[in-house]
Amino acid sequence: MNKFLLMFLTLLISCQNNNHLKVMFAVPNELKEVSGLALNEDSNTLWMVNDSGNKPILYHINQNGKIINRVKINAKNKDWEDLTTDKKGNIYLGDFGNNANKRKHLVVYKINTKNIPQNNAAITPEIIKFRYPEQKKFPPKKNKRHFDAEAFFFFNDSLYLFTKSRAPKHIGRTNFYKIPAKTGTHNAKLIKSFNSCNTPGCWITSAAITNDGTKIALLNENGFYLFKNIKTPSNFLKNTPTYYPFKIKSQKESIVFKTNNLVLIADEKKGYKGGNLYTYNFK
Repeated sequence: MNKFLLMFLTLLISCQNNNHLKVMFAVPNELKEVSGLALNEDSNTLWMVNDSGNKPILYHINQNGKIINRVKINAKNKDWEDLTTDKKGNIYLGDFGNNANKRKHLVVYKINTKNIPQNNAAITPEIIKFRYPEQKKFPPKKNKRHFDAEAFFFFNDSLYLFTKSRAPKHIGRTNFYKIPAKTGTHNAKLIKSFNSCNTPGCWITSAAITNDGTKIALLNENGFYLFKNIKTPSNFLKNTPTYYPFKIKSQKESIVFKTNNLVLIADEKKGYKGGNLYTYNFK
């Protein structure tokens, strides 16, 4: 048995059964397909984006759930999937969703908050292009479709990205990559592959890291994995995670650390379900 699969199976033992998922506010209707969430430098306001098929707008949200600013990005929303930030005021927007594994042009848009206009004007981002060296065909054979992604975070001048598998016999496979957080065209460096689950419901949909780099959270629809005592992101899989399940069922798409012991989580609105920003205190 793959040792990383075994590691995740041990979560059945270390799983936390208490439920601390609490609604903070209803996300504005314009963000009913929210796919990315990041904390602003002031730690009191948020940035959000919608999934593919929506307008290329970066939304600034206050702590009451009201839209402060709509920033039009001079780029197409092919499949915007996640947001992350650095300590220099940069926002990284991941346009790397790749359900069919056909895309040859995967990008991350980099926007500095100091350059964001306050009058709904458009902004042109820096562009970070990347490719997966392991992908040779577009699309690959069905059993090799491991090049879709919805999750990443920034740490120490690099972006760490997590793929989800579209291969029917390898649903739980997640590839963990690293790319430079700078303009240019890069080959994503594969760090590790591991199995997070055996069903589509536990694909990794978002990732986050604390400011001090000691904790990492990997989100799926049903809960999140928390890795503690991290020394470097590249070796975080050596630590056995704790799994925090949700009792609220919905399509969870985004996670960010508010503090070292508190995460914020957003989900898409489908019918009467979801469309909220939640807090989860795991202290």
